[in-house]
Amino acid sequence: MKTVGVIPARYASTRFPGKPLVDICGKPMIWWVYSQVKKAEGFDEVYVATDDTRIADICSEYNMKFVMTSEHHGTSTERLWEVAGKIDADVYVCINGDEPLISPRIIEAIIPSSTEDFFAANLMSVIHDPVEVVDNTNIKVVTDSRGCALFMSRSPIPHPKASINYTYRKHLGVLAYTKEALEFFASTPKGANELIEDINELRFIEHNKPLRMIEVESESLSVDTPKDLEKVLKIIHERGLASL
Repeated sequence: MKTVGVIPARYASTRFPGKPLVDICGKPMIWWVYSQVKKAEGFDEVYVATDDTRIADICSEYNMKFVMTSEHHGTSTERLWEVAGKIDADVYVCINGDEPLISPRIIEAIIPSSTEDFFAANLMSVIHDPVEVVDNTNIKVVTDSRGCALFMSRSPIPHPKASINYTYRKHLGVLAYTKEALEFFASTPKGANELIEDINELRFIEHNKPLRMIEVESESLSVDTPKDLEKVLKIIHERGLASL
């Protein structure tokens, strides 16, 4: 079974333009992400998927494999589908390009040892900070008894009416698909809930396709704004990683 890791990287971020190339201790952020993904066991190849020549040039400079993709993709899953048309594999794992300190062990949790034709999975983790429960940038997940997603929302779900004995979980930016699952996503229009919530994964749920949720222990350190970058830099210095 061939498994490929793909890191989508757009230059035109609304909140943080040029984010993949922002300097972190002398190296671009995309290098930090790529380096962490490469440490994960189970990948045959790892690529950056970008639509911008500035990012491609940096990939060449730092010897990172990359694939040029269309600038018209609205989601990372659409970009992944284009990559699947250019690089043959059994499983494609999408890793968001804004977590420079993501743990390789976290990524490994989603790589299957074997798989059927249709396979879609997503990592999730327990929310420890109550503020994150009400933050609409954190996508909350409810699963069924099999560990598949029942629903995802930017609102706190489920609502604690009858009991407060509940642990909230959020989706993480690491997803795995077979080519058949990607083809389904690309060929299926958005449903009513996806249009309202703006959550890509609802496309599977709304059409009764299994989306496996794999729980890991993770403290998300995504860089969405320059303020987030300050936190990451502080941690890098605390861990003695600045000289890498």
